[in-house]
Amino acid sequence: MTILRLVGELQRWPPILFGREAGGGGALVGITWLPLIFGPYFALKLAKEETTPFRVSRSFGLPVLGAVVFYLGARLAFSPPLSLSARLAGGYLIMAVAAMLPVWGWPALGRVLLAYGYAARIPVAVVIYLALSGNWGTHYDALPTGYAGSTTLGAEYLYAGILPQLIFWIGYTVIVGSLLGAIAVALPRRKKPPLWEPPPPSADQPD
Repeated sequence: MTILRLVGELQRWPPILFGREAGGGGALVGITWLPLIFGPYFALKLAKEETTPFRVSRSFGLPVLGAVVFYLGARLAFSPPLSLSARLAGGYLIMAVAAMLPVWGWPALGRVLLAYGYAARIPVAVVIYLALSGNWGTHYDALPTGYAGSTTLGAEYLYAGILPQLIFWIGYTVIVGSLLGAIAVALPRRKKPPLWEPPPPSADQPD
C-alpha cells in the first residue's frame, strides 16, 4: 500500500486518492484506514484462540481512556508554533502513555496491534527520509503549514518522520484497533433470547 501511494503521488494521480499535502490530506489510498479493518480482524482471530480479554469492561474502557489522553497529548504537541520543543516532547510522551492503556485492557490484542503498527510504519519512516533528502514533492516530505523549526534534514526528519510515524500513528493504530476489536468480539456475545421455547415435558407424559 505504501509503495502504491508513493507511486501515485510521484505520478500525480488524482489527489482524492493520492493527496500530496502534509499529513496526506485524507487521501483514500493509504494505510491510515487499515486499523479500522485489522483491529476487528485480529480481535476475532484471538477470540477463536480463547485469548479474549479477561475483563470486557477493561477492553472497552481503557481504549476510550487512551483516546482521551491521546487527544490531549496531540493538542499539546501540535499547538502553534510548530517546532521541536519541550512542549512537543511532552505531548508525544503523553501520546506514548495513551497508546499503552489499551494494551493493559487486552494484552494479546495490544501486542499484535503494536507489532502490526511498527511493521507498517517503519517502512513509511524510511520513505520519509528518502523523500526529504530528495525533495520529491509528496506528502512524505511535506511539512505542515506553520512549521517554525529548524530546516536541517535531521530536524525535519525527527519532526515529520520519526516522531509521528513511531509514536503518533502507533498510538492511533493501537487505540482505534483495540476499541473496534473489542466491539467486534462483544457483538456476537449479545445473544437474543428466543421468541418461544417449547414447555418442558410433564411428569405424566410418556417417555
